[in-house]
Amino acid sequence: MPLNPCMSDWSGKSVWLVGASSGIGLATAQALHAQGARVWVSARQAGALTNFAQAHSGAVALPLDVTDAQAVQAAADAVLAAGPLDLVVYCAGYYKAQRSQAFDLPDMLRHQQVNYLGALYLLDALLPYFLKRGAGHLSLVSSVAGYRGLPNSLAYGPTKAALTNLAETLYIDLHGRGLGVSVINPGFVQTPLTAQNQFSMPALITPEQAATEILKGWRRGEFEIHFPKRFTRWMKLLRVLPYAAYFYLASRLVKE
Repeated sequence: MPLNPCMSDWSGKSVWLVGASSGIGLATAQALHAQGARVWVSARQAGALTNFAQAHSGAVALPLDVTDAQAVQAAADAVLAAGPLDLVVYCAGYYKAQRSQAFDLPDMLRHQQVNYLGALYLLDALLPYFLKRGAGHLSLVSSVAGYRGLPNSLAYGPTKAALTNLAETLYIDLHGRGLGVSVINPGFVQTPLTAQNQFSMPALITPEQAATEILKGWRRGEFEIHFPKRFTRWMKLLRVLPYAAYFYLASRLVKE
């Protein structure tokens, strides 16, 4: 049974992707545009956004630093002034591997600012509009790294856990108001962020494959859209293990 209204006809729909200059955000913007959506793209990299808009008729580039609350509000006002907004996707992300032995507070806070606080700024700007309209969909790109504590994920994992928890609570509050909410939990995807990893990434997929899975999830009305299943199902199993078993397995992954 679908948990959200199923979204399959994108013709004429207005979509805003925040964090769409590369990776999953860019590929999803391309896929939505190909299916007839009017696409707004935001990120800090103005050049990449301009290139996208020039290559995709009708698309609008809206450069934005998600850590600036006033800038997020101004960008939201610009999008809403152009007409109804049907879907907003928060896919801005920041990642650097970190372990407790090299605790870096500024970097910890940078993860919080980009991965979580930016989403809150976006919600603050858009929730009144969506509640008044009684229609639309909010989608947050989280990660399976938020399922449980993982090696090298001291800074990144907690922000993704927070996003998933946020999406779950938003769903409870908004489902009865006619709004859709989904959380996207990818495994390993070839992006500038994962390119930093110094280890073999199992079931690695392309951003285009990720976008295909995301649109499939929206079409099915899913709340959690996770992929690739051959990897994420194992991560879900780890999620329910007792602590003793989980810590034993997780410690086997750590290289001192």
